[in-house]
Amino acid sequence: MRVSLRFAALGLLAQHPGSGYDLLRRFEQSMANVWPATQSQLYGELNKLAADGLIEVTDVGPRGRKEYQVTAAGRTELVRWMTHPGDDPPHRSASLLRVFLLGEIPPEKARQHLVGVAAHAESELARLTELRDSLTPWGDSAAEFFGGAALDYGLRIAQMEGDWARSLVSAFDERQTETSTVQ
Repeated sequence: MRVSLRFAALGLLAQHPGSGYDLLRRFEQSMANVWPATQSQLYGELNKLAADGLIEVTDVGPRGRKEYQVTAAGRTELVRWMTHPGDDPPHRSASLLRVFLLGEIPPEKARQHLVGVAAHAESELARLTELRDSLTPWGDSAAEFFGGAALDYGLRIAQMEGDWARSLVSAFDERQTETSTVQ
C-alpha cells in the first residue's frame, strides 16, 4: 500500500535527513520487519514526496546524489497521519484468508501449506533475532527505543505465528487420523 511506504519514508527522513541510498540502508537495517521497500519503490516515493512539498532536496553531491529533509508541511502531514489511526484501511491478511479456505484443496496440499507457514515463521523469527542481536539494545534516542519496540513486536508475532501453525498442523494430523479411522 502506497500510503504506508509514504509515511515510512517520511518518518525516517524526519528522524534523520539523508539521501535515497541512506534511506534504503536505514529501511533494511531498521524497518524491514515493519515495512520492506525495494530501491525502485523508495526512489519513486521520494520523488512523489518532493513533488507534494513534503520533503526537499538540501544538497546535491557527486554523481547527483541528493540529500533530503522533511519540510514543515511534511512534518505536519506525518503528525496528522500518526495521530489519526482511525483513517487506516481495515486490516486484511491474505495469508489468513488462505488458511480460511484450505478446506477447498486436497488435505495433503492443505497440510503442506500449514507446514510452510510454520517454516516461514521460523525463518522470520531467525532473521529478526539476528537483526536484534546485531543492534544496540533499544538505544538512547526515541527513534531507537520505538524501533526496538517494533522489532520486539515482530519477534513476538513470528514466534506466535510459528507456534500457531505448528499447533494447527498437529490438530490437522489428529483430525486426519480420526477421519481415516472412522471410514
